[in-house]
Amino acid sequence: MSLRHDYRSRPPEQVRVVVFGATGYIGRFVVKELVDRGYQVIAFARERSGIGGRQSRDEVISDFPGAEVRFGDVTDPASIAAEAFDQPTDVVVSCLASRTGGRKDSWAIDHAATLNTYEQGRAAGVAHYVLLSAICVQKPLLEFQKAKLAFEAVLQADEEMSHSIVRPTAFFKSLGGQVESCRKGGPYVMFGGGTLASCKPISEADLARFMADCIHDASKRNQVLPIGGPGPALSAREQGEMLFRALNKPERMLSVPIALMDAPIAVLDALARVFPGINDTAEFGRIGRYYASESMLVWDEQKQCYDADATPSYGTDTLEQFFERVAREGMAGQDLGDAALF
Repeated sequence: MSLRHDYRSRPPEQVRVVVFGATGYIGRFVVKELVDRGYQVIAFARERSGIGGRQSRDEVISDFPGAEVRFGDVTDPASIAAEAFDQPTDVVVSCLASRTGGRKDSWAIDHAATLNTYEQGRAAGVAHYVLLSAICVQKPLLEFQKAKLAFEAVLQADEEMSHSIVRPTAFFKSLGGQVESCRKGGPYVMFGGGTLASCKPISEADLARFMADCIHDASKRNQVLPIGGPGPALSAREQGEMLFRALNKPERMLSVPIALMDAPIAVLDALARVFPGINDTAEFGRIGRYYASESMLVWDEQKQCYDADATPSYGTDTLEQFFERVAREGMAGQDLGDAALF
């Protein structure tokens, strides 16, 4: 075993782990899971973090008891080196992700900023890098998917630092966008009869546990790891039916032809060639169509189809439990980001 990888023989309390994207949707749960497991956890955050920069330094620190919070800028290598890697570090866990999915933001965060954390971590002796990616990079039609894949390739080419590339399916919160409208009597909107796309949604807590497993689990080393939650894959229609049961309301389903999205996207693409300033608007349209028509499951390249059986399941939290909880408590605090697309 090389000196770089000797952390694997040490107990968690002797292993230093830096978490980037610590105040994000998944990052918060990852930090708390690692603290619970006894690791030396460094939570790296911006001076004003959270959605819209609403969290102050003191609020972030109070949110992470047991972790050491460092503040800096992931777009600045010097800041990362000084604040996150001022001493030898064993593991990096990156939960960084662009908030909007726009072209510039995707390459700035999903690729360039994440690359900064890798390069500075490598210089600090990091042995293992756990990356939160996304299962949809299997069919890279969108800019953020291409940016994520470009960084994945860097990790996979490193013959000294090991990695775990975690590609989760849909998150619970990303499927909760219609809870309040359906609660108020509105219909559940779906495309193509609600059967075009399916997923095995996973909770933030279960995903955090899976990512924490990657630190010491040798079977997850140097692997691309698609992961979903427990139970069978659910179509959009099945998700809607589940939501109305949780709300104890009669079903009101509205199916919209997916083709209705194509014309506006084509117009935006044409306009973007003349007015580059609306490139992101066109990209947001493509993102919406992608998630309406593509399943968040393992893609079988040979058969050219999605395979629910080949999509691993993990954890105990179910989408039904999530819907029942938000039916009782509402969606307060369930913010997804600046664009609720992921």
